[in-house]
Amino acid sequence: MANRRITKVEPTPKIPAAKQNKGKQMVAAYARVSTNMEGQQGSITAQKEYYEQYIKSKPEWKFVKIYADAGATGTSYHKREAFNRMIEDAFAGKINLILTKSISRFARNTVDTLNIVRKLREIDVTIYFERENIYTNDAKGEFLITLLSSL
Repeated sequence: MANRRITKVEPTPKIPAAKQNKGKQMVAAYARVSTNMEGQQGSITAQKEYYEQYIKSKPEWKFVKIYADAGATGTSYHKREAFNRMIEDAFAGKINLILTKSISRFARNTVDTLNIVRKLREIDVTIYFERENIYTNDAKGEFLITLLSSL
């Protein structure tokens, strides 16, 4: 046998438009309350202020936007205008990290949650669920989301 030389060729990773912004992650947040009651409005305002300040405090992050739905049920994403705009913006390459308070604030339907997480992961968009401390950019995150959202 002749001496054969094997060269490993690494794939070139695809870089979404959002990641091309001077090395900074393009970060947005999603907030939701299920009613339009006065007490809930204070909650959504607090969530929006918290996430905007938090994102802007990270030098490696670029603040994109806070998407918020008030008076919107989490059982379906179809009637949540801000949520749907956020997903569209992610697919347009404007976002590559989404922060949200918890799985239940993002969606209460396990199938919807997993479908959206998978679609976003395909385009290198990660969701971080703060309460559960879960990032969706790996299989472990998906397993935990499946487990926790089914409870």
